[in-house]
Amino acid sequence: MAEARPLDALNKARDKKVIIDLKNGRQYIGLLKAFDIHINVVLDDVEERIDGEVKRKVGTAFIRGDTIIMISPA
Repeated sequence: MAEARPLDALNKARDKKVIIDLKNGRQYIGLLKAFDIHINVVLDDVEERIDGEVKRKVGTAFIRGDTIIMISPA
């Protein structure tokens, strides 16, 4: 069995819906379109949630990797 690396897991999630939790308590849900080695990510069809409540639809968003706590499949 090959070792799985974090970037491999992100590659498998490309073009799929993911949930991203940020350090500021916000959560973004959208389609993972792109990422880099710093885990900066680009999401499409984004929904912003604060305290579990949908606050707004964002469209496309760039999220800086150093603000991210967790990325999970939706």
